[in-house]
Order: sequence, then C-alpha cells, then structure tokens
Amino acid sequence: MTLAAIVFGVVGLILSGGFIQDIFVQLGEALIHSQSGHLQIVKKGYFTYGSRFPEKYLLTGPEEIRKKVAAIPGVADVSVRVNFSGLLNNGRTDWPIIVEGVEADKEARLGSFMHITEGRQLADNDPFGITLGQGVAKALKVSPGERISLLMNTPEGALNTLEFEVVGVFQSFSKDFDERAVRIPVSAAQELLGTAGVNTFVISLHNTADTFSIAGRLEELLAPGGLEVRTWVQLNDFYEKTIALYQQQFGFLQLVILAMVLLSVANSVNMSIFERVGEFGTMMAVGGRQLDVFRLIIAESVLLGAIGGVVGCVLGGGIAHVVSAIGIPMPPPPNANLGYMASIRVVPLEVLRAFSIGFLATVFASLFPALRVVRTSVVDALRQWV
Repeated sequence: MTLAAIVFGVVGLILSGGFIQDIFVQLGEALIHSQSGHLQIVKKGYFTYGSRFPEKYLLTGPEEIRKKVAAIPGVADVSVRVNFSGLLNNGRTDWPIIVEGVEADKEARLGSFMHITEGRQLADNDPFGITLGQGVAKALKVSPGERISLLMNTPEGALNTLEFEVVGVFQSFSKDFDERAVRIPVSAAQELLGTAGVNTFVISLHNTADTFSIAGRLEELLAPGGLEVRTWVQLNDFYEKTIALYQQQFGFLQLVILAMVLLSVANSVNMSIFERVGEFGTMMAVGGRQLDVFRLIIAESVLLGAIGGVVGCVLGGGIAHVVSAIGIPMPPPPNANLGYMASIRVVPLEVLRAFSIGFLATVFASLFPALRVVRTSVVDALRQWV
C-alpha cells in the first residue's frame, strides 16, 4: 500500500506538471509562429508611437542590417515588414484595417500556426495579392478571387490607393488581430507609401530557448545605430498575463495533489509501522537497541521511497508518452481563435521534483512513528502480539 501510494503520487505530479508545461510552450509557439516571430528589431520609439505614425519610424538600408543579423549563430531567418493603417473598400463599404507588408514566402515559413481557411497563402509571385484576416473577410463579405481596393495616406499627407486580388483568408491565434489585419507584399506596401524603407525586422530562431541570449547580442550590435530589440515575450503582453493566470490556477491544483500525496503516503507508512510494533518489541527484548530499530524503520522507508520514486518516474514517463501520442483536444484559450492538441511533456525538472517529493515524503512520514515505536516499552510492545 505504501509503495502504491508513492507511485501514484509521483505519477500524478509528473503528469500534472508536464501538462502545465505543455500549455505554456504551445501558447508561446503559437504566438511566435502566427504573429511576432522570436525577435523584432525596430527604430527606437516605434513601439511607443509607431502605431500612430509608422511612417516616421522607417528603417533605410535594410539589407545591411539583415546581413548583420543573419550572421549571428542561431538565427534561422530574417524578414522585413512594413506597417500602416488604411481603409479597405469592396465597392459597397469601407472597413478600417491595419496592413502588414510582408515577404510572403518567408512569412509562410514562419507562420506555421497561421491557418488558411479559404484560398491559399500569399506568395512572392503575387505582386498585388492580399490575404485577409477572417474577421475582415466576414465584415466585408469577400472571398478569394474577388478584387478589393486599399486606400491610405502617404507620409506627405496625400491619398494613395491600389487594387488587390484576394488570394486567401487566414485565421491566426488572436481573434483581435484577425478582425483588423490584412497582409500584402512588401513591394506593394512600399509603393503605396512611396518609400523603400521598412518598419520591422522579424527574426526567427532555430531554438526558442536561445531568444534572450541572442537578443542580448543584438542589442550590443545594434544599439549604437538607434535600434531596439524586443523579444516575443515583450511583444505579447497577452502571453505574460495568461501565464500568470494559469500559474495561479494550476499551482493551486498542484498543491491539492501534493497534499493528497503527502497524506496518503504518511497514512500508509504509519499503518505499516504500527502494525509491526510487536515485531520491534521482540527485537528489543532479545537485545536489539532502540537505535537499531530506528535505523531499520528509516532504512526501510528510504528503500520504499527510492523504489516507489523510480517506479513512479518510469510509469509517469510512459503514460505521458502514450497520452501525448493520442493527444488531448483543447479549446481555444481566452482571446484566441484556434484550439490545439495538448500533450504531456516529460520535463526533467518536473520529474526530479516529483521523485524528490515522493522520496522525502516517505522518509519524513516515517520519523514520527519510528520515534514513537522506539519510545514504547518492551512490555507494551510485546503485548501487541496478543
């Protein structure tokens, strides 16, 4: 019973911890690969004032910056974006939108979490193609193959317009983004603005874990040029708030699981020891010292904790892999459009924590009953045989 309690507790802690870690990782990857990339480079002040005056924060000579960034180990790709706002007209009504001029093929590689619901992805050979967020397409009631006009103000204050062909409708991770965003080729965006500059460099990395180290290198490299670097965590305020919410909720659930583990292990250990009081009394009656009995009880608990912890870790890892292979369908998180298939990650730190809790709970649970047994007189202990 003691061994079963330890194994059950360790497995529960591994599965719950792995599930929580998977939520955090998948949420971050969804934001990275649908909108922000791992890092973005902009002119200083852009994130404060650029949404209102993006034309004032254009970067010239983008190829020179691109070469510097691409040369850093760990960088997978560097693309540029031109951002501005305008009006989209379908011949019947206008709709205010935010426009992203993008390098289509590079954005398609980065945007692996962006789902095309109608039509196809924008491509480099679509000089006047446009993809619409799902909310924009519904508001204007347009579909792939139709033509649509984009109207905007140039930096000099003049009106400029271009006609585009709708090639696709996308659904990203963010519902708010889909209700206002459209994407066009960067060349078309520059033609509308009458400039060769860009607003943003979007950087994708081989490994998300390298984000902050590479961000530090980029800041040292680019800060003298009046540029600033933002990580995907800084770009997605939603992520930090969601993680804080989930940590509070799941942290409480883990405390409940931990309390159940400790109580069940302590109960099993106490029952096991007190049922053997007569055995320990016999040992002391034939010359065994109290210290020897105490050591015996602790040694047994150490072995039980170690064996139960190891078995629990192996069993928990096996269950995690089986569940991950099947997948856990999850609804969309708050303010999101897309659900996802969750899994249970076998995180070394969570496995070590679960093993430590199972092992230490068993050892500490045996201390009080062990002390109580060795303090029991030999006569009282022998009476337990009766």
